[in-house]
Amino acid sequence: MSITPPANLIRMIAALGFSGFLVACGNDGQSSTPSASASGSNASSSNASSLLVKVNQLGFLPESAKVAIVPDVAATRFKLINAGTATEVFSGTLSAAAMWDASGESVKVADFSSVKIPGDYQVRVEGLTDSQVFSIAPDVYSALTAASIKAFYFNRSGIELLPEFAGKFARPLGHPDTQVLIHPSAASDARPAGTVVSSPKGWYDAGDYNKYIVNSGISTYTLLAAYEHFPSLFNNQNVIIPESGNALPDVLDEALWNLEWMLTMQDPNDGGVYHKLTNKNFDGTVMPHQATSERYLVQKTTAAALDFAAVMAVASRVFAQYETQLPGLSAKMLKAAEAAWEWANIHPAIVYEQPADVHTGEYGDKTLSDEFAWAAAELYITTRVDGYYTALKPVDLFNSVPSWGNVQGLAWVSLAHHRNQLTAVADQTLIASRIKTLADNLLSAWYASPYKISMEKNNFVWGSNSVALNQAMMLVQAYRLDGKRDYLDAAQAQLDYVLGRNATDTSFVTGFGKKSTLHPHHRPSEADGIAEPIPGFIAGGPQPGQQDKAGCQTAYPSTIAAKSYLDHYCSYASNEIAINWNAPLVYVSAAIAALTPK
Repeated sequence: MSITPPANLIRMIAALGFSGFLVACGNDGQSSTPSASASGSNASSSNASSLLVKVNQLGFLPESAKVAIVPDVAATRFKLINAGTATEVFSGTLSAAAMWDASGESVKVADFSSVKIPGDYQVRVEGLTDSQVFSIAPDVYSALTAASIKAFYFNRSGIELLPEFAGKFARPLGHPDTQVLIHPSAASDARPAGTVVSSPKGWYDAGDYNKYIVNSGISTYTLLAAYEHFPSLFNNQNVIIPESGNALPDVLDEALWNLEWMLTMQDPNDGGVYHKLTNKNFDGTVMPHQATSERYLVQKTTAAALDFAAVMAVASRVFAQYETQLPGLSAKMLKAAEAAWEWANIHPAIVYEQPADVHTGEYGDKTLSDEFAWAAAELYITTRVDGYYTALKPVDLFNSVPSWGNVQGLAWVSLAHHRNQLTAVADQTLIASRIKTLADNLLSAWYASPYKISMEKNNFVWGSNSVALNQAMMLVQAYRLDGKRDYLDAAQAQLDYVLGRNATDTSFVTGFGKKSTLHPHHRPSEADGIAEPIPGFIAGGPQPGQQDKAGCQTAYPSTIAAKSYLDHYCSYASNEIAINWNAPLVYVSAAIAALTPK
């Protein structure tokens, strides 16, 4: 029997800068011919996974809730054993069986939360194969958090990835983006079509090589929020990027790489913000330096301006403490945020319309009230100007699990975190109510779930793993607000889910877990000739749409929502990576580590 490498080995690899895998946004919609190296799945693998004990394959903190999911077999009890042995350290009673409609499985729950002694373990149930190996350790998530941040480094545009930072994933510089053309859709008197501008740096959005303001918005915010909420966890972290060892925490160095690109996307003549920097068509399966198509700034939109305004307002207050190291940056960001806000209020309904000659991701959004609210909230918090709070229209603004197209929840996250520094105009009761109402709804789903997660059948949409993680982020806000332990345990369950306690028995984070995503839809991971994928990325996850199946030579193992996942490069609908999916992985892994009692 093979077992997972010991946790200390995983952490050692992370320290060398080679661990971490990410699965992202599922934005490009381009099917690709599968490579000979790519793995496939089939119906038999789906059936086999239904007979396995599912567990977080990375492991648990000593004081965290600890649960495994067991198929509905005759056994009524389970054992916890030392990994690879018959030595029993705990035994318990399985719950009654219940059917989870999202996966079509009847399952039982094994709860071993009382086990707190560090070590490597497996769950054993009579008649079943032992679970994957997992660890209990006080630093069990440190490598995961570092790798999920470093995934952004691996997705940087406009920089050579050197061996001392990227190891065997080193690559030449791609997409300098110092000579980008103004597309006709973005033309103005000051910048007519064909004008050459410079817009370097930033992150590739997902498995493709384009850069989008709307998706950069929520992604960058989530990294900044992670630092705002848990600074001590990041202050001494070294993820081995070129900036490591400077005066800034690495997570802020990484965010700054993208923020500096975002600043170039604002038209200095009017404050408007271009929607995206892109080729006219998606690149093939090539490395970044082999992708040499002309690049364009495409159309200014209200959504881009507002997302930009929100993120720059957050960045202004986060980087204010580094005025000595980055003189003038905080003020520059706030000025940019205010200019974008003003532009959006003059142009309140310019939605993205894909030009006929552009065929890359749209991130189109026709509902803009949430973007207005988010930008107003962040500007209010940073400036303490009451008019921004009024513009937020708080009584009419409800809370929801965030996504790139629905960002109103981010307003409530920030207001709740800064509630003690707000002016008298802010309704403290309303802020708390918005956080708790959403979290209680998620908690109700967690209580009722046979899989003990808050994910329900209708949550299995494109990028379902980001839904799970953003649900966890909202549960964390409620725990931070009132300390009710169930909120934290429910958030832990969502992290367990993406790390293996799911219907596919797969850890969706590359490089973490015995059975993890191996063939993400990510051009560098496929085109680099290296067998394993770049570490630290989280795959999009199961969803029943299977929009890519016509281009996949390997069939999905199942059409059932929670099982509709294909670990194959061809599967952009379930196996792509994206920055907006990795960002909540950073946040949640850090939050669980910071908040779980020691």
